Amino acid sequence: MAVSNATLKEAVDVLKKTGVRITPQRHAILEFLINSHTHPTADDIYRSLEGNFPNMSVATVYNNLRVFRDAGLIKELSYGDASSRFDFSTSNHYHAICNVCGKIVDFHYPGLDEVEHFAAHMTGYEIDNHRLEVYGTCPDCKEKQTNN
Repeated sequence: MAVSNATLKEAVDVLKKTGVRITPQRHAILEFLINSHTHPTADDIYRSLEGNFPNMSVATVYNNLRVFRDAGLIKELSYGDASSRFDFSTSNHYHAICNVCGKIVDFHYPGLDEVEHFAAHMTGYEIDNHRLEVYGTCPDCKEKQTNN
């Protein structure tokens, strides 16, 4: 857990530099995001932490996620469903999404940066970002389908 503790300290330092007060709730939400590899929704985070913070509301979670996003600590991912999901990893990476259960898994493929250059050349746009999602059935859902 040393890596996540160092990451947590760096994230707290970023928030402090932007003038954000570190409350116990903010600390817990941030720690949850750093240790989560599931791209949770605000409701997922709330349900996981509500036992430790009985006075915390879903609105508190949403507001803190907005603060973290604005500070550049997390990315907000919106896909076909109505719920945004949140990703602590802000490095360039892509997502494989299960059509059945909605699970999202990160993967890296550095060659796609060339797509931005090609798109800029072909369209004349100044390209500043891209996003890639691939959809399919995750191994768990595939196994359930096979066993039924």
